Amino acid sequence: MNFLRHAKSNVCLCLLAASFCLVANLNAGPADEKEAEAAALALAADQESAGFMFRAEAWSSDLPQGLGKAVRMQLFKGNEYCIGVAVPRKSGVRITGAVLDLEAKPLGEIQPVLDGWGFLLFFKPKKTGVYMITLHVDEKGKQADTSCAIITGYR
Repeated sequence: MNFLRHAKSNVCLCLLAASFCLVANLNAGPADEKEAEAAALALAADQESAGFMFRAEAWSSDLPQGLGKAVRMQLFKGNEYCIGVAVPRKSGVRITGAVLDLEAKPLGEIQPVLDGWGFLLFFKPKKTGVYMITLHVDEKGKQADTSCAIITGYR
């Protein structure tokens, strides 16, 4: 009896360890995250000459192909925002997104990168509040999970 109990627990542990290995291989790695951040910073560099000051840190996370992401941001009346969003340039994944108000209405202007690996959102809020930045994998590109990064600038 004791032998069967140990055998079952060993099998369960092996299956659990194997499933963790599979999940770890499905997620984008740290190298992809750094490539996404570098791409977002490249988008920001082009806008600094237009007077936008960008925050020092970028937000980064995995972007699942079928689900997308929604990121809350506190934006202030009187500022004009430039939000750069990117995935690794060579991933083949195309992304799109929007700024949404609390009523889920899209606001602002989107300028996608020609190859689809990133975009800039320009937005000037009429009131201070929490807004949502939505992003998802576009159907026109490669369908895969990837890393994404967001960098925010204002003037």
